[in-house]
Amino acid sequence: MRLTARSALFGSLRGVLRGALCCGLCYTLPVAEQALAALPAPVGRAFRAEHIPLAAVSAYVQEIGTAKPMFTHQPSQPMNPASTMKLVTTFAGLELLGADYHWTTEAYADGPIVAGVLTGNLVLKGRGDPKITVEQFYELVARIRASGLSAIRGDLVLDRTWFDTGAYDPAAFDAEPLRPYNVGPDALAVNFKSVRFIFSPNVARDAVEVRVDPPMAGVGIHGTPRLATGDCGDWHSALLAEFTDRADSAEASFRGRYPMACGDREWYVALLDHPHYVLNLFARTWADVGGTFAGTVRDGRTPISATRLATLDSAPLHEAVRDINKLSNNLMARQLFLTLATTAYPPPATTAHAAEAVERWLAKRKLKFPELVMINGSGLSRHERIAAQSMARLLLAADSSSVRSEYISSLAVAATDGTVGTRFQNDEVADQAFLKTGTLEGVRAIAGYVFGPTGRRFVVVCFVNHPNASRAQRPLDVLVQWVYDNAR
Repeated sequence: MRLTARSALFGSLRGVLRGALCCGLCYTLPVAEQALAALPAPVGRAFRAEHIPLAAVSAYVQEIGTAKPMFTHQPSQPMNPASTMKLVTTFAGLELLGADYHWTTEAYADGPIVAGVLTGNLVLKGRGDPKITVEQFYELVARIRASGLSAIRGDLVLDRTWFDTGAYDPAAFDAEPLRPYNVGPDALAVNFKSVRFIFSPNVARDAVEVRVDPPMAGVGIHGTPRLATGDCGDWHSALLAEFTDRADSAEASFRGRYPMACGDREWYVALLDHPHYVLNLFARTWADVGGTFAGTVRDGRTPISATRLATLDSAPLHEAVRDINKLSNNLMARQLFLTLATTAYPPPATTAHAAEAVERWLAKRKLKFPELVMINGSGLSRHERIAAQSMARLLLAADSSSVRSEYISSLAVAATDGTVGTRFQNDEVADQAFLKTGTLEGVRAIAGYVFGPTGRRFVVVCFVNHPNASRAQRPLDVLVQWVYDNAR
């Protein structure tokens, strides 16, 4: 088995496609008509109508409870699965950690507390909680205040040693470092390290109000857009936004226009580095609960002599898995993937150890996926690989596991929620397919379960790796609908 956590080197789409051909993402079939014979005719026609060659498609469909697949197409071909790789990470997480697993974040006093005054540092120790929201962070700070502490005469020390992520470049994947989906994992990640800019037209003042949430002293706004008429359209571009991110502080400028027709809108941007994001949020929240603090932030370890003041428990793992799969949250998937390392090795957790933990788990389950490559467990990678038949075997194993209910219910429901909430709206398969989607430039994927009208159940997997993959949604939907229709 080949699972690797080597550092990903991302290139242009041309380089990616060239590399894909070299490593066997696509290979030449004898003739296109022979390939079509392996796929249902309507599905094959749908792909060809979108100018997607069947050599760039891999598929596997099997009825649950039967020994052989209904049909396959290049089932053993290693493919980039995009975010469907989260299916591997979340199934492993549910089995290795348990559906009710909780992450903990702790606060310690490193020094004496006299009359509510800490002469020393406040230490926050993170263990990889994937979803510490602003509200949850406020609760942790309120608990610290409730312990009797009112003033801190020292610094905020962050113990982030539970993970060893190495150097991380948020621009490496697609040169979009401010996009929240590119935020790197961190043992003390808070609120996805993102701020929300809220735009509200004020007609009476002929102006646009811009607010930052959560409010942070380190994030300033210089220049607001002018109120304009016309359709909302591409309002992001119309703002002429400029963001300056210095890690310890950031500025945003909006010198364009904002159409009145847009009403209230939001724009999420990842600003500051992890330590200064936590510092800004802590300083504001600590003041809100009546505390005083004038220090700075730095990394460090929790001293053995430190006194624990408060603990924050995360929501149970099965709730995190639901967010990861329904909403395809990359940071949460990466946090979970690193946490898997702690099931086989002592911290600090590394991606190499996480990949080895998954390898051991698959071997114990007698699932041999020799082509599997896991870089970060989220699918946000040009190098992660799995074959359609391996993904199908994983889904079949999950269906017969003790975590079946938590796993299947975490998937997006056709025409109802998550990443397929707006798909299959006029199809009979609406509400009857539980799916995980995958989307990258040059990649489209879908994997999950289809519940037929007669009680028959199917595992469906299809990967597309091709420059025209952005046109693959309709063929993928045709595939899912075909499986449902033929279940009759």
